[in-house]
Amino acid sequence: MHVRDLTQFLRELSDNNNRPWFVMNKPRYDILREEFLALVTSLIGELGKFDPAVKYCNPKKAMFRINRDVRFAHDKSPYKTRFSAAIAPNDMRRPSKAGGPTYYLQIDGQGNLLFGAGEYMPPPGRLKALRDHMVNDAPGFSKVLKNKRLKARFGTIQNEGKLQRPPKGFEADAEHIEFIKLKSFFVWTEIPLPVNEPEKLLPTLAEGLKDAWPLVEWMRGAKEPEEVTE
Repeated sequence: MHVRDLTQFLRELSDNNNRPWFVMNKPRYDILREEFLALVTSLIGELGKFDPAVKYCNPKKAMFRINRDVRFAHDKSPYKTRFSAAIAPNDMRRPSKAGGPTYYLQIDGQGNLLFGAGEYMPPPGRLKALRDHMVNDAPGFSKVLKNKRLKARFGTIQNEGKLQRPPKGFEADAEHIEFIKLKSFFVWTEIPLPVNEPEKLLPTLAEGLKDAWPLVEWMRGAKEPEEVTE
C-alpha cells in the first residue's frame, strides 16, 4: 500500500480532527482504506499458513472503524488517527470482549508500525482460565517464555496492569506468579514503517506475527469451564 500517503493523511487528520475536513478528504480515505483492506486480506492469508484457525477470518470485520465512540470520552475528536486491525478466528467466542488471543497491527501518522498478539484486559472468566492454564501447564508456559524467536522479536509479555498481590485462589510461591498477577497477556513491538520500501510491509508483519505464534497457540489451550467437553 502507499504507506507514505497513509501517514500523510493520518498526520493531517491529527491536525484537523473534525467532520468538515474528513468529508472533504473522504476520497483519499476511501482509497487508503481499500489499500489497508488489501493488506489485511493478504496478511490473513500469510498467517493462515501456520495458524489455520484464522485462515477464514473476515478482513472487513478485522479492521477497526476510524470513527471514535465519544459518548463517554473527554476527548470529543470524532476520528481515530491510526489504521488498525485485529485478526482472530471467525468462531472465536465473544471476540468483542477479548475471548481469545488476537493478532494486532497498527499504523499511525508518525510513521510507526506496531504489531503483536495476545489478549488485552480479558473478562474475568477468561482471565482466570489463562491464570489456571499457567498453573496447570507451567512447563508449556515456560517453553513459550524461552522461545528464542519470540524473545528476540518481542522480549517478554508486557506487564501493563499488574496486581500488587497474587489474585484470589493463587499461592504467592506459585511458579510464574509474576505473570499470574498480570491483567493482560500480550507481546508487541513498534518499528518504523518501511516508507521507502512499502513492498516489505507485508513480509515484515507476516514474519513478525509468526514469532508470536507460540504464545497464541499456548493461550488457545486455556479453556473456561463451559468450554471444556468430555
